[in-house]
Amino acid sequence: MKSTQQFTAIIEREGDGYISLCPELDIASQGDNIEEAQRNIIEAIELFFETADPSEVKNRLHSDRP
Repeated sequence: MKSTQQFTAIIEREGDGYISLCPELDIASQGDNIEEAQRNIIEAIELFFETADPSEVKNRLHSDRP
């Protein structure tokens, strides 16, 4: 069974494009517009979970949730 988690994505304008940040995992990406920055941060988070060692996930996961 596949589990679903929700993460925060902060997207801000920077210069001619947009940066996107997932603060819970310290993962960042960028895009030429808001939609592209959103797609790219989702892809970066998915790739992180596909390739990261479970101990790396635990070390990087910042959350106030118990």
